[in-house]
Amino acid sequence: MDKIESLEEFYKRKFDWIPDNIKNEIGHFNVFRHEPVEPGKTRPLPYKRRDFYKIMLVVGDIDMNYADRVISVKKQALFFSNPHIPYKCDNLERIKTGIYCIFNQHFFHKFGNLNQYAVFQPTGNHVFELSDEQVEQVSAVYQKMFDEIQSDYVHKYDVLRNLVFELLHFAMKIQPAAPSGKQQINASQRIATLFLELLERQFPIDENHPKIALRSASDFASQLNIHVNHLNRAVKAITDKTTTQIIGERILQEAKIMLRHSNWNVSEISDALGFAEVTHFNNFFKKHVGQSPLKFRNA
Repeated sequence: MDKIESLEEFYKRKFDWIPDNIKNEIGHFNVFRHEPVEPGKTRPLPYKRRDFYKIMLVVGDIDMNYADRVISVKKQALFFSNPHIPYKCDNLERIKTGIYCIFNQHFFHKFGNLNQYAVFQPTGNHVFELSDEQVEQVSAVYQKMFDEIQSDYVHKYDVLRNLVFELLHFAMKIQPAAPSGKQQINASQRIATLFLELLERQFPIDENHPKIALRSASDFASQLNIHVNHLNRAVKAITDKTTTQIIGERILQEAKIMLRHSNWNVSEISDALGFAEVTHFNNFFKKHVGQSPLKFRNA
């Protein structure tokens, strides 16, 4: 995989300058308006992971490439991206207006775990199409960000964190809640969250992190120091999926990303994702995708 883009590299690529406060001890936050791009003068946005979070409001008909998916927006939408998922935006010249904020994990240090929210999880929704009224509501939140970041208020970064949460919860309320008659048990929630964090910590696969270590439900249960049946019950109660199913889905997603966007061969990808034999990987991939890894790569 390509090297993850840092905040410094983002500023250098986008603005050709690096702010003095990028290493701020409270973390980094900033908010920008999208500058219109003239047709034929677009600089391709690299398809890669970034080491920061981004929430972007876009008005325009564009395509967003997220991990192994392409999501087409016909009019306007709110986008969420995070360090775990590579992405890029096509048709930049079609963006009529746009606003976005960026921040790193350290900005929320001791203020909550962002990865517990579906909009920042690999299998969650990351694109939310908006009505005209919803665009006005979201734009108002961004305007508060602009006003606050330019103010001299001593606690302005606390206010900015709250505004980020406002955008996050605004989006999550748009999608209908999954019907469930089960009472969410705190212990199960905690175990499922720990499992998902441990799973996600194994990615992305790259030169610095060349192979996953935990591959089965038993592996994760041992790491969490609980019985595998206890783990399976907790994960099923909270996610309505089996532990094995979630592991398989995440491995499949990473396989698609690596096949499309890395120069690793199929054997190397198979080994990195914990398959004992490349034939096992081929069978796994073909079962879920309907074609071999090589055919998927060359499609």
